[in-house]
Amino acid sequence: MATAMLRSSIRSASRGGAPRVTPASKRTFASHSSVHEEAREAAKWEKITYAGIVGCTILAVINLSKGHPHSDEPPAYPYMHIRNKEFPWGPDGLFEVKHH
Repeated sequence: MATAMLRSSIRSASRGGAPRVTPASKRTFASHSSVHEEAREAAKWEKITYAGIVGCTILAVINLSKGHPHSDEPPAYPYMHIRNKEFPWGPDGLFEVKHH
């Protein structure tokens, strides 16, 4: 694949550098539309994209500006912290922060 691309670039450089454009190699949005219609369609989708960005940004700001409820400390269930032996770093878990 790389060698084919290299050969193609060498051939186009030897021809003068301008790539050949055939009618079949042109890509359009729709096969039966004119350039003016394609430009109008592209402008329409650009406006829709910008409106979507603005709408999503406003929605995100509204959702993130609301507070979220803070709950109290969960009850201390004794069966969740059964320890038969002390940890080497002390009586609490490594990532537990307890205020004694």
